Amino acid sequence: MDNVIKNIIGRDVTLDGLFEENRPLIEGNSSSVMNALRADAFEAFRRLGIPSNKVEDYKYTNLQPLFSGDYTLSLTPDILVENVEDIFSCDVDSLDSFTIFVVNGWYYARNKPDGLPEGVRIGSLAQLAKEDPSFLEKYYGKNAPYLSDGIVAMNTMFASDGFYIHIPRGVTVEKPVQVVNILMSEEPLMTTQRNLIVLEEDSDARVMVCDHTLTSDKFVINNVTEAFVDKNARLDFYNLQNQHNATTQVAGFYFEQKEDSYVKTNNLTLHTGVGRNNITLKLAGTHAEGHSYGLYLLDKNQHVDNFSFIDHAVPDCFSDELFKGVLDDHATGAFTGKIMVRPDAQKTNAYQTNNNLLLTNDAKINTKPQLEIYADDVKCSHGATVGQLDEEAMFYLRSRGINREEATILLMYAFAYEVIEKIQVELLREQIRTLVEKRFRGELDKCHSCVVCGQKGTGVSCM
Repeated sequence: MDNVIKNIIGRDVTLDGLFEENRPLIEGNSSSVMNALRADAFEAFRRLGIPSNKVEDYKYTNLQPLFSGDYTLSLTPDILVENVEDIFSCDVDSLDSFTIFVVNGWYYARNKPDGLPEGVRIGSLAQLAKEDPSFLEKYYGKNAPYLSDGIVAMNTMFASDGFYIHIPRGVTVEKPVQVVNILMSEEPLMTTQRNLIVLEEDSDARVMVCDHTLTSDKFVINNVTEAFVDKNARLDFYNLQNQHNATTQVAGFYFEQKEDSYVKTNNLTLHTGVGRNNITLKLAGTHAEGHSYGLYLLDKNQHVDNFSFIDHAVPDCFSDELFKGVLDDHATGAFTGKIMVRPDAQKTNAYQTNNNLLLTNDAKINTKPQLEIYADDVKCSHGATVGQLDEEAMFYLRSRGINREEATILLMYAFAYEVIEKIQVELLREQIRTLVEKRFRGELDKCHSCVVCGQKGTGVSCM
């Protein structure tokens, strides 16, 4: 590999030192828009560092040891195979989509999303920064809290590429846009990816992002996605994580909504090692509507921490949030859901629920629903439950000749059903139903399928 840094800890190099050492290369391969934020992000990172569990918002996940180790950090695109599309040949022809690939945080040069509606742009964030800097400058760094969150600061320091999606005013994209994030390396790898989604006024799009590992090496991923949904625009966003157990991923999703806009997010974790999802919806225009859903299925020693923040900044907005988790073996999870109703946000309706199912005495979940209300004319509620399988329901199924293993799978699926049904893309919903059932049956121990469309991978062991 060219232009990489190896053995970060072995060389006794800190991450801020690593950035200083390679700043000329990083900035030289980037653009003025992205470089303009690096100095402030660098100072913020030096002050904040990688969050430990002493940081309140990260109290259930200590990221510091996970970002330490013997890793390669790629500073230029390095494609281990020339034809990624040959590795991922879709098995579900009926799921018609505009498909692009991102490999190790870099936009795949051979992407060809042909047939896009007039004016729609999908491409490399790095290329956008060079070809249309004024457009990127309007949005870049405006949502992501790179001055107050050490992980986002680190992302902004090192960010070089990712994908962008721009839907112009009044355009409806009928087919989903499918982004397949591929991780593959011949040695442990740390990646940084920065993404941008912009929906202008009266536009409509569905975006599906699938995170996938193709080799068995250790990965540490730091992804940030900023999304801007303008007046009366509609975005359905899905993030589906299907990675092996040696993967650590921190993914930040920051959405800003204008008046009369609609956003639905659905974060589905079918398999990972350690995952942290930061999900922020800022309702910044009246009559905006935001929905945030999630499902996490964990076993062995896996850990997933979902942290959501729904910010009601103006009056007359609605939000709904539902996260569910099924934890087996020694798996651990966390959910923190914060709803903020600001002083001027009268007539807010906000609802939040977190339900968890523990299949063993060793599985653990920390759940922390929060409401901060500074207005008096609101309707808000939150709640959380942690429990085990219903023995009466189990007895009912057993009494009708269903063995215990099959009855357990049926009850787990019934528990997850409510989140799966929130998926509005019918063919995707059916695919997720099938994959969730396979996950419960232990048939996804090999990461051989892309979550979104069933594409064939390399059969990497999930350990």
